Amino acid sequence: MADVELYLIRHGLAAERGDAFPDDTKRPLTSRGIARLRKEARALAKLGVSFDQIVTSPLVRARQTADVFAQTLNPHPPLAISDALAPGGTSVAVIEDLGRFERRARVALVGHEPNIGELAARLLGARRAIEFKKGAICRIDVAALPPTRPGQLRWFATPKMLRLITK
Repeated sequence: MADVELYLIRHGLAAERGDAFPDDTKRPLTSRGIARLRKEARALAKLGVSFDQIVTSPLVRARQTADVFAQTLNPHPPLAISDALAPGGTSVAVIEDLGRFERRARVALVGHEPNIGELAARLLGARRAIEFKKGAICRIDVAALPPTRPGQLRWFATPKMLRLITK
């Protein structure tokens, strides 16, 4: 198989932790977070980026982030849930889980910090995690799924950079 494009995405702005959401897994995106993600998704579309598959953490804010991208990009990619992308999941488990999508050429992974930054580092063979702001996206090309050797960072975009593309 030719190179596989992996897109790592941190979920968007979510409601604050606290009494309103005692169960952290149910914290949703804010309306501002959703609006910002829509702009980012439109920016990706403008840049010609599309996904064959989106794999997301089961937490509400990550699933909502995945939904925004799935609804905005054309064609609409299918969604899958991976518990390995939830907080407490490991990079090794995510990489193993990617084997389910070996026939896909462009796979987006939606997760949380610090896990998504640690996953990016592992995929690149780096020693330190890469910091992802909420809504940040990077593309790492790997030879196959699951990846067995370090991939190559093609680009890393902050949310602000992406939003500026759609202004």
